[in-house]
Amino acid sequence: AHLAGWLSGRGTSDGLIKRVFRELEHAAALGEGRHLYEANKDVYRLLRYGVKVKEGAGEQTQTVWLIDWKNSQNNDFAVAEEVAILGENKKRPDVVLYVNGIALGVIELKRSSVSVGEGIRQNLDNQKKAFIRNFFTTMQLTMAANDTEGLRYGTIETPEKHYYQWKE
Repeated sequence: AHLAGWLSGRGTSDGLIKRVFRELEHAAALGEGRHLYEANKDVYRLLRYGVKVKEGAGEQTQTVWLIDWKNSQNNDFAVAEEVAILGENKKRPDVVLYVNGIALGVIELKRSSVSVGEGIRQNLDNQKKAFIRNFFTTMQLTMAANDTEGLRYGTIETPEKHYYQWKE
């Protein structure tokens, strides 16, 4: 709903918005042998290169941008805490980062007495079919942090040993 409002505010017609959502849903679709990595890659292409759609038959193809890459201040940024996500089982990621209503980052926060590895493993578990795998089709960054070890980041399905330390 937020993405539709953002697109509408940029002058995108309702017909194009419906087609954009259809393309986004198709890209993010899982099942029938389609894996999370493939869906995430297809969503990334739409995020990065725009969605190519037509208003109707015989009309010119247009590129509808889901993110304004040229003028970042034109995007709507939001951060939400403890977002309840329904999947096979309900989960609550600690922090979700949104751009124009699209979830692009997730952070699992741990107390200083709990290893960052626990947060990484929680992110990896959440990506399994038994939890909230569909939520990760748009995710571009998965992160885990605590007060003593700092922040580590990866992308979907990144093995724990390949999460990198965030450096300023």
